[in-house]
Amino acid sequence: MNVTPIRDSASHAAALSRIEAIFDAEPGTPEFDELDVLSTLIEAYEDKFISIPELDPIEAIKFRMEQVGLENKDLIPYLGQNSRITEVMKRQRKLSLNMIRRLNKELGIPAEVLIHDYPLASGG
Repeated sequence: MNVTPIRDSASHAAALSRIEAIFDAEPGTPEFDELDVLSTLIEAYEDKFISIPELDPIEAIKFRMEQVGLENKDLIPYLGQNSRITEVMKRQRKLSLNMIRRLNKELGIPAEVLIHDYPLASGG
């Protein structure tokens, strides 16, 4: 096992490539130990240097709708009347706290995603 620190994108890519090569290693083997160490190093590098963009609440709603086969009209219990649904989905109206609670409870969209701020569309 020749594991080295991950200090840049090239060593990160090499570590990811190596993980792919030994991904099915059997427990108790040197490759399995290497997999464990590389996973820890990659996670530390990514936590420090690779930022994950904030998730957009409206995109999260659209994604969940696609996952479970919902249409805009199916959002009435969570967002209210059709006109309100249209305003929210076109970013003309922000999600209210009650909307966030219902979307979280009933559709399982994480509240941490739904509370993120997002710009309203200009010009209506």
